[in-house]
Amino acid sequence: MNFIDYYKVLGLDKSASAKDVRNAYRKLARKYHPDLNPNNADAKTNFQQINEANEVLSDPEKRKKYDQYGKDWQHAEEFEKQKQQQSQAQSAGSYGGGFSGGQRGSDFSDFFESMFGGGGSNRGRQVKYRGEDYTTEMRLELIDAYSTHKQTLTVNGKTIRITIPAGVENGQTIKISGHGGPGINGAPNGDLYISFVIGNHSKIKRLGHNLFQTVDVDMYTAVLGGEITIDTLDGKVKLKIKPETQNGTKVNLKGKGFPVYKSEGQFGDLQLTFNIKIPTNLTEKQKALFEELRKTKD
Repeated sequence: MNFIDYYKVLGLDKSASAKDVRNAYRKLARKYHPDLNPNNADAKTNFQQINEANEVLSDPEKRKKYDQYGKDWQHAEEFEKQKQQQSQAQSAGSYGGGFSGGQRGSDFSDFFESMFGGGGSNRGRQVKYRGEDYTTEMRLELIDAYSTHKQTLTVNGKTIRITIPAGVENGQTIKISGHGGPGINGAPNGDLYISFVIGNHSKIKRLGHNLFQTVDVDMYTAVLGGEITIDTLDGKVKLKIKPETQNGTKVNLKGKGFPVYKSEGQFGDLQLTFNIKIPTNLTEKQKALFEELRKTKD
């Protein structure tokens, strides 16, 4: 996969705090959310890069590796292991005459050139190549993304069981380490990148962590007040309707929205818009009653 400057993606520099990263991610995720940019072909790519940048820079350990090794940050452990072996070999050579520091250092340089795409010779050693990264798509319904659950998928003939965190976004990409192609000559496996495609709900619209839903209310309950029961992604909810509720009235249910990705117990809000239903197919008696009401309106 091509190297991406995660700081540049989020519009930050290396001195940015964890709060700066979080704020920049939220702002850009809203701006480039695919649902808000249906006619922008680049929105999905930008959104994926924003999620990938946040995945790395919001994790202290990953960010430390990224800052130190740049485009090769995912191979940090391999770098450190080889450096340690190089140091031990140089120490042995200086006391026992086994290898000269210059020759061994050249082999060490050639190892990383061969592993990460450089040109030098391997001087007869087996060249190690990290496995290929795999990419795939997983389609979910909105209700599926509402709660953490496990799913099984098959990639290149291999069955993998993964845990999908609640709150995953449409267009978001997550990485499953070590589930890509096999490494060669003992090198590590590649990684698996899964992009999520989350279908639209017939009655509920999602925007970030918030949900929006239109609720039908019969005219009699709207006029006189009462109680209705509605279906939400979290189950059935009872609502009290105030007397003389007008068509288009909005009600905000705090904490009843979508779960926040990887933030246990945090939810957005659910905003309801009431749609007052005018009765149809009235009987003659009902029409007469409405006529009496019309006569008394003044």
